[in-house]
Amino acid sequence: MKGAQLLRSLVLDRQRVVMRMLSARMSSLQENKLFTPGPLNTTPTVKSAMMRDLGSRDTEFLEVVAYIRTQLLKLADASADEFTAIPLQGSGTYSVESVLQSTVPRTSDSRVLVLSGGAYGERIAKICSYLSINHDVLTNPADTAVDLEKLKGQLSSAPYTNVCVVHCETTSGVVNPVENIGSLVKQILPDCTYFIDAMSSFGAVKLNLNTCHADFLVSSANKCIQGVPGFGFVLARTSKLLQCKDNSRSLSLDLYDQYANLEKSGMFRFTPPTHTMLAFKQALVELEDEGGVDKRAERYKQNNKLLSEGMKDLGFEQVVKSKDAGYIITSFRYPSPSFDFDLFYDKLKARGQVLYPGKMISKDTFRIGNIGDIHAADVRHLLTCVQEVCQEMSRDV
Repeated sequence: MKGAQLLRSLVLDRQRVVMRMLSARMSSLQENKLFTPGPLNTTPTVKSAMMRDLGSRDTEFLEVVAYIRTQLLKLADASADEFTAIPLQGSGTYSVESVLQSTVPRTSDSRVLVLSGGAYGERIAKICSYLSINHDVLTNPADTAVDLEKLKGQLSSAPYTNVCVVHCETTSGVVNPVENIGSLVKQILPDCTYFIDAMSSFGAVKLNLNTCHADFLVSSANKCIQGVPGFGFVLARTSKLLQCKDNSRSLSLDLYDQYANLEKSGMFRFTPPTHTMLAFKQALVELEDEGGVDKRAERYKQNNKLLSEGMKDLGFEQVVKSKDAGYIITSFRYPSPSFDFDLFYDKLKARGQVLYPGKMISKDTFRIGNIGDIHAADVRHLLTCVQEVCQEMSRDV
């Protein structure tokens, strides 16, 4: 027994040494700063957490899955008596489609209301179309939040079974008032299922599932919790989820079946992204060490403030007015009709600074993210690079 304990201790010591070496090596290999809405920069320790092989039925891995499910509920101030957390393989969109596949009743009178202000609201509507789900789209301008008065009228016009909204629409950076929306939905349609796509906000914006009146919420590993791509997750009101048994239009995206199997065995139904989940566990630990959602939000807000003020000084105007804007990602207008964004992007990329092109069809814009393992010094360096590039581009004209 003592020999076995000694051997295990030696193995763990060796693993710690290897992890430290890998962490130092990956720090030296870091080339780009990703000012994007995700995937995004992660810490060396999150990356190094993936450098282990665990079986999908291994007891240690099952403990990792259980830990993740528990911590996700805590982040949402959600009681395990009322809610459950369900991880799903794939990108965040897989989890969005899983919710729609599983929660919309398979009856002719079911109808979804999609609140859309950009590409990600439009994606929800597109999923509904692919699934032949009856739906309406209430569209608001891409640079403004949902109009509650218009929503009130729309909710009163039809007996919607489901209402969906994107919390932070990363097309523009608009943040929708999900608490007010949820209150209105439940006031007018008490039995309606309310679904929040919180892909780019969860983990950095305080969200309480009960205060939001949310029945389902989706996010992804590679956003504000600062993990790596590979899975999304659904936070579900258990009483609503139990009504979804045998309702899914898909086998692999059957949310109820995934939940039932996790509850029964602690396992995924199909091969889980083991390495990604090991990284995500480490990311959750680091989120807690930073001080939780409030402290992470504080850092992102500081990043956003520095960025917004610095870009204004350089002649770039923000698209979204402050009353509707968040601190996750910021959209900027081109400074002139002749502005060559491709050249701007390439010159910044050559300096290790990666931005995002715009997604607003009617406006010439680009986007800069404030999230991930990004700090004030990184933002200041980006602004220096932007200034250098603008001066170069001005000389080249």
